[in-house]
Amino acid sequence: MPVTSLLPRRRPPAPSAGRWTLVLPLAIMLASDYKLRSRDIDQAVGGSADLTVLLEIGIYGLAALFLVYRFGLRLPTRRTTGLLFAGWAFAGFVAMSSLWSPFKSLGVVRGGQLLITMLVAHTLATRATRADLRRLAHTFIAIVLVSVAIGVAHPFPRTKHTEDRFNWLFVHPVIAGVYLGIAVLLTVGYLIRWNAPQERLWHPAFYAGAMAVLVGALVMTGTRGAALGCAAGLVVLLFTARGPRGRVDVLVLGAAVAALGVLAFSDTILAFVARGETTEKLASLNSRTDLWALAMKAYAESPVFGRGLGASRGLFLDDIGLGGGHNAFINALVDNGAVGAAIFAGLLLTLGFVLLMLARHRTLRSDAGMLLGILGFFLADSMTTEGLAAPANVSGIWLLLLIAWTETLRRQGGDPPDDAAEHAGPLAAAGPTVTASPADPEYTDAGYADSGYAE
Repeated sequence: MPVTSLLPRRRPPAPSAGRWTLVLPLAIMLASDYKLRSRDIDQAVGGSADLTVLLEIGIYGLAALFLVYRFGLRLPTRRTTGLLFAGWAFAGFVAMSSLWSPFKSLGVVRGGQLLITMLVAHTLATRATRADLRRLAHTFIAIVLVSVAIGVAHPFPRTKHTEDRFNWLFVHPVIAGVYLGIAVLLTVGYLIRWNAPQERLWHPAFYAGAMAVLVGALVMTGTRGAALGCAAGLVVLLFTARGPRGRVDVLVLGAAVAALGVLAFSDTILAFVARGETTEKLASLNSRTDLWALAMKAYAESPVFGRGLGASRGLFLDDIGLGGGHNAFINALVDNGAVGAAIFAGLLLTLGFVLLMLARHRTLRSDAGMLLGILGFFLADSMTTEGLAAPANVSGIWLLLLIAWTETLRRQGGDPPDDAAEHAGPLAAAGPTVTASPADPEYTDAGYADSGYAE
């Protein structure tokens, strides 16, 4: 009997779940952030709706109607995982908090958008394949590259705070920085897949060129939080996506790049950090520390359940002229209280833990490490912006997409952890272990506008 017959056979890739896996997430994301007009923050919190707002709400509504028409409304047939439960608990509580928000119209709309986003993520988590999510990631990168080209070719009017900062359309540089940071991590995540070139959709030279454009645009936005988050995300990605070899790469390349940066670009780096601001401005993190002091006072007035969804967008306008908590965790405390902040933290911890477990599998390590890098980016960026804890923005939507992608990886399964494979012998280590049903996996053998940002 030939030895090859003992090795697990690789089934052909599972068919795509449909184009909706690409269209719906990107449609709600672009509807939330890409604007052709700018308006004052007080108009947004006041609940006034113009054509752009109605179009955004309509796209969310169409996304929900499509999912109901395509798949119906019924209880899940499989047991809900802890990660999906944490996602629904977060979305449900945040949406419910709109009932006691001082800006009820804004809160109810944002709450509905969050629930629809979670519905999209849940459907992706239970039906999408890795190929679907790979196409989603590459389309996202392509959209950001086209956006950069638009920003270069036709700069839109800027506010006095963003005159020297790159963006496109009326997307605030802070939001643009998030798009660029995620795109950089996705690009690097696919570029370094030397051992799995079949998982790339483009030539490596295109990934390298795209990375250069995206990094340059990120620096030009002047968004320090996104730049720091991107650096942190790259470290996490390289540490996890390529296993022990990636950790050596981080140590060697990180030391070399750090030394080169300090020696050759120290003046440029300092100029980027200072961004022409006074010492007092830098010491207050561009007025964020003043805002956070006001936020903690507002939290103390309703510490258990918070002031309600959207409260942080308008509570501080009269005092400091800024909307939002400018920190995801402070924003969660103000809007959703200790209960909501605990649910939010539980979601992040659960997501991180599951991804770390998936990163132990060789066949899933590249995707899991890339997702951990994006999560690391969000955690660092969330020190100065609230998007991760707020609905209807790129950060909040991508957080739920991370849940969907993670669940797709878990459905697919993977090979045993490295230590288990070593003890199982050479034949067991030769291929992935069947841990999912044949219909689920792809590779296993089972298979700025309205923003009020200070930046």
